[in-house]
Amino acid sequence: MKVTLPAKRKSRIEMIPLIDIVFLLLVVFIYTMLSMAVHRGLPVVLPTSAATEIEKNLVLSVSIDRDGMVYLDTVPIPLGELTQALASRADGQDNPGVLLFADKEVDYQDLFRVLDRIKLAGLNQISLQAEGNE
Repeated sequence: MKVTLPAKRKSRIEMIPLIDIVFLLLVVFIYTMLSMAVHRGLPVVLPTSAATEIEKNLVLSVSIDRDGMVYLDTVPIPLGELTQALASRADGQDNPGVLLFADKEVDYQDLFRVLDRIKLAGLNQISLQAEGNE
């Protein structure tokens, strides 16, 4: 009695499941990147700039509204206490930075007062935020 064995098939990599996995990973990376640039400050009308870049490695958020009131994240803080509050928040972090959101109506002198307080806190990575020009 002769037994016939089926012909050997070559193994191959199926492309459709591989493409599904690649698209799933792409979606996960996109959502992760979008969640990294979160503005924790107050909604202010930012000035526009043609050379705007989003800084993702900065951890502290300082906002100045059009009336000149200063906020650390969303908490209003007097200008005299900003230096100590920033220094205590940045303590223990590796090379922390500040995202500075200033309303476009803020007086130039008020902006520099806040910048001086940030520098006095020992923070040298300051990113002035702006809306992109399209």
